[in-house]
Amino acid sequence: MQAIHPAPGARARQASRAIGALFFSVFGAVLLEVWNRRTGAGAGLFSAIAVVGLALAASAWLTYRQHAPALAEEAGTPAKKRADRIFHIVNAGQWIVILVLGNVLAHFGYGAWVVPMGIIVIGLHFVPLAHVFRNPPHYVTAAALVGFAILYPRHAAGGPADPVGFLGTGLILWMNALWALRRQT
Repeated sequence: MQAIHPAPGARARQASRAIGALFFSVFGAVLLEVWNRRTGAGAGLFSAIAVVGLALAASAWLTYRQHAPALAEEAGTPAKKRADRIFHIVNAGQWIVILVLGNVLAHFGYGAWVVPMGIIVIGLHFVPLAHVFRNPPHYVTAAALVGFAILYPRHAAGGPADPVGFLGTGLILWMNALWALRRQT
């Protein structure tokens, strides 16, 4: 039986998506640990989250290393430079918007809404990235994050300040990491 190897462009995309999966693994684990801490679930769950987060991150790193040469070949292309520039602009803009809106909400006495607002902004930042990186699953992640941020404050016992915001966001990011690490041909 002959192994199927992805084409060079697909290998570069796999390496790029593995980098994303690495970040989603780490940020997802951090958010899940915040949820764990705020709910007082304990050291056992802390350890389980850490192990799963490290396993996801390690898988992402290994996938990246396997396909990194193909990504390096595309590094100097105008399309890659443009995509990287847009990526940095979108990410910087995301954090600026979160900081500004977070301060505005806190100033006007709506500090409990900072987390749902942050989740919405994080979700929305996936929309231009889905287009730039030709990665349609980012649209699903965007919709999941925005929808979750709109719905959980109405249904969670603690409203917008409920720790479930961290749980849902962390799990969505982990699902995105798993999707990014799937084998592509």
